[in-house]
Amino acid sequence: RNDSIIYVCNDNEAYMNTGGQKSGTTPYGAATTTTPEGKATVRKNMPLIMAYHHIPYVATAIVSRPADLSAKVKKAAAIAGFKYIHVLTPCPTGWGFEPEQTVRIAELALATGVFPLYEIEYGHIKLTHKPRQLAGIRDYLNLQKRFQHLSAKQVAHIQEEVRKGWEHLAAGGSVGG
Repeated sequence: RNDSIIYVCNDNEAYMNTGGQKSGTTPYGAATTTTPEGKATVRKNMPLIMAYHHIPYVATAIVSRPADLSAKVKKAAAIAGFKYIHVLTPCPTGWGFEPEQTVRIAELALATGVFPLYEIEYGHIKLTHKPRQLAGIRDYLNLQKRFQHLSAKQVAHIQEEVRKGWEHLAAGGSVGG
């Protein structure tokens, strides 16, 4: 219906409020209470799924960058129609890290390209944060108990998928055409 609302998805990559079960946005390989050996499928890319529904504004944000989130909410408020903002919120309990590491893990998600910041306005993709060079994902994964069981082959697979996703976004262009 394209009602003029802003939908904010607070994504902790699992159903944390009911025990840490896997969700559609749980990443490949992550251990949860329902996938103790690691999720066998890739995560759903909700921002791109939303963009393919021809909504006027889609954005990603992360808790370690509150000014970026605030700017995107303000921008969304000025656009008519349905808007979607996807916010990554690392969960110390479910991801298996100490709470004081939350900002560090969030920033590593950005530095590695695991969680890129971007906007999609009327189908046009624009990165809003561009690391000079993507960092390897090993440090990001090693800080979280949910990834401790991964083999070197699985880590390499995740790294390759992150690279492909990053290249797709960095190329710009449009989505949902």
